[in-house]
Amino acid sequence: MSAGRWVVGGGAVAVLVATGAYVMWPATDVDTRLWDQVRPVIEARIASEARGSGYGETVPALKARWFCRAEALGLQQRGGDVRADVATLCVEYGVHDDTLVECSAGQIPQVVRLERDPAAAGGYRVVSQEQAPDGAGNARWTRDHFGFVGASLAQDSMSSGALEDKARTHFGLPAGAAVVDC
Repeated sequence: MSAGRWVVGGGAVAVLVATGAYVMWPATDVDTRLWDQVRPVIEARIASEARGSGYGETVPALKARWFCRAEALGLQQRGGDVRADVATLCVEYGVHDDTLVECSAGQIPQVVRLERDPAAAGGYRVVSQEQAPDGAGNARWTRDHFGFVGASLAQDSMSSGALEDKARTHFGLPAGAAVVDC
């Protein structure tokens, strides 16, 4: 990492509570300029990692593919290095006739580290990525990495509406095309 100090957009604030524990509050004023630069890189990475893991991909007639989005829970920059605490949602959509088919989906909190790379698309590249494990360790990992409030936000359901719109456009479907399960 580069020398310097972490600059927190909106800042993660540690608050001491009566029990002596610290509660990490997520960044509320994420640097939108920086988020606009790193978000497409993060979303492309998580979409590429989802490929090959969905049911729809086993049915070639569906022409299924993954659509992913990320929401910033915290964003920190230090020189050319960025740490993004994100909630991610990936949904696998296919198409059958004039209907959008939802085959698989997953919402996973992640910590993504990026570094500036002028040669990379978007000017950043992902250098590491951690995600909450499945099962019993999920809640603890999320709380340890995002703090109490951030963990709560990371567990909130993310809307798939924007991903449905992207999928409809990708498959050439009209805006009101129905969505059915695989």
